[in-house]
Amino acid sequence: MTSSTSPASPVTTREDSNEQRMSVDIWSDIACPWCFIGKRRFEEGLKESGLADSIDVTYHSYQLDPTLPEHYHGTEKDYLASVKGLDVSRVEQMLEHVTQQAATVGLKYDFGNLKVANSFNAHRLLHFAKSQQLGAQLKETLLSAHFERGLNTNDASVLADLAEEAGLDRAAAEAVIADEDAYRQDVLQDFAQAQAYGIQGVPFFVIDNKYGVSGAQPSEAFQQALTQAFGEKHPAPLTMVSPASKTEDGAVCGPEGCN
Repeated sequence: MTSSTSPASPVTTREDSNEQRMSVDIWSDIACPWCFIGKRRFEEGLKESGLADSIDVTYHSYQLDPTLPEHYHGTEKDYLASVKGLDVSRVEQMLEHVTQQAATVGLKYDFGNLKVANSFNAHRLLHFAKSQQLGAQLKETLLSAHFERGLNTNDASVLADLAEEAGLDRAAAEAVIADEDAYRQDVLQDFAQAQAYGIQGVPFFVIDNKYGVSGAQPSEAFQQALTQAFGEKHPAPLTMVSPASKTEDGAVCGPEGCN
């Protein structure tokens, strides 16, 4: 996957009563291995930037494969080989590389036990969690469940367990999962916004509705991008330079004349 940094196209921005804060909007899929790695790298870059208390982070829905059936009977290796048309040995190399990269940020991927699952219902549940201010907690829980714990993240009972684990009311979560229309439009709106940006791969980060960062970049790249964007939003005040000679003041002109 190639990565780049580029200006993002204008989209509707959310209202924020505090104009001094900066937004970071992240499009990702819980079935995307680089999205979990990118999440960790972004979090480290945010920490290194020292701006965590000044930035609002919001996750948005994206599906790598909307056509994936409700129940896929096969391994991740089988799925990738059939979809990408790659040799199985090549797929094995790819998965090993991703597993190694995940380990560098403290993640323990287990592709052997991974359950290939359509992520749409999980995205609906994530929007419900966002409405309860628990979106970040559920995002982390779902990613770990999918890549590290071998859980079926499209199974209704599993989703309810994970919702409860993330701090959501189980009964309310079960109601959302059972109602196929619940938060469906919110998910589709995220898809539409991603299309408006021209996003063709995830993770994708939009900083202050101005800059786009594509891919699981190193933490240093996120730190630099965040610092640059924040500096542009909050220009440093002028620093007055003292005259070389303390015996003379610099002559100036003003509305009342010159001195």
